[in-house]
Amino acid sequence: MQKLFMITLGIETSCDETAVALYDSEKGLIGEAVFSQIELHGEYGGVIPELASRDHCQKITHIYKTALGKTHPSSIDQIAYTAGPGLLGTLLIGENFAQGLALALNKPLIPVNHLEGHLMAPFLSGEKLDFPFLTLLVSGGHSLIIDVRGLNDYEILGQSRDDAVGEAFDKVAKLIGLGYPGGPEIEKMAQQGDPEKFKFPQPMLHSDDYDFSFSGLKTSVLYSVQDLDKITEDVQADICASFQHAATEVLVKKISKALIDTGREGIILAGGVAANKLLREKISTLQQSLNITVLYPPIAHCTDNAAMIAYLGSLKTNEATYQLNSHARPRWPLGDAIG
Repeated sequence: MQKLFMITLGIETSCDETAVALYDSEKGLIGEAVFSQIELHGEYGGVIPELASRDHCQKITHIYKTALGKTHPSSIDQIAYTAGPGLLGTLLIGENFAQGLALALNKPLIPVNHLEGHLMAPFLSGEKLDFPFLTLLVSGGHSLIIDVRGLNDYEILGQSRDDAVGEAFDKVAKLIGLGYPGGPEIEKMAQQGDPEKFKFPQPMLHSDDYDFSFSGLKTSVLYSVQDLDKITEDVQADICASFQHAATEVLVKKISKALIDTGREGIILAGGVAANKLLREKISTLQQSLNITVLYPPIAHCTDNAAMIAYLGSLKTNEATYQLNSHARPRWPLGDAIG
């Protein structure tokens, strides 16, 4: 007889966060630990896959023990882990660790899609949004508008044709001498800047679809930088404010069009860029004008984390398996079966 309440262990190693969490279907999140590799990769201006894999190897056992705290491993009922998309080497670290635990504890495994975890992250706080709804998923690797019709029922309505918006933030930050990751650096500097100082383009703003393009915006910043004799802090601030304004305007315009066209009455804003305050302010304005419901993950759960993986696993108990086949994949389109 299946237990009424279950504890799901979640493992996330898709990129540069080593994360483990415990989700109790009765009590909610009962344990969580995350180690970020930002300092490790900061000097390179981006994630170095081999270094990321090595660091996951070194940290994952400690992070697992920290997340468990006083919870005994035997209390775990099932183990969910990120199988993709992500860096293949780092994904394999998480998968191997999950499979080792599953074998040692005789518990079933649930390989899950990292993007699907982001879709469900806002529900960790206990808030709910009835299906169907739209999700604006914006991060360093993805810029997507998704029609979420139900669990395992998704349609991508729009996506970036080149750079993800978070990637554009990182590249622009590097162009003007700011640190990595670029999103928080640009947001902080933009507070002292003039968003109208530079007239950066807003690519595909009026296209008759829901797709994005951020490569041209990034290139426009590059040309502006090349025309400058010197980049002072004031100039940095103005570039940051102007770039951030242009990027967020496109995001809000596209999700607004999708809401009107589909008639959906709610959206979820997810992914690392969902932590951006200006984007949240503009989405709040949209919420009032269209009379829709908007949910955000807690700031700590906007970026990669295992809490969303554990929660998603708790919804997929019927997919749990004792088989130890490898499912790690760098590319895994949302909605595709694990296979």
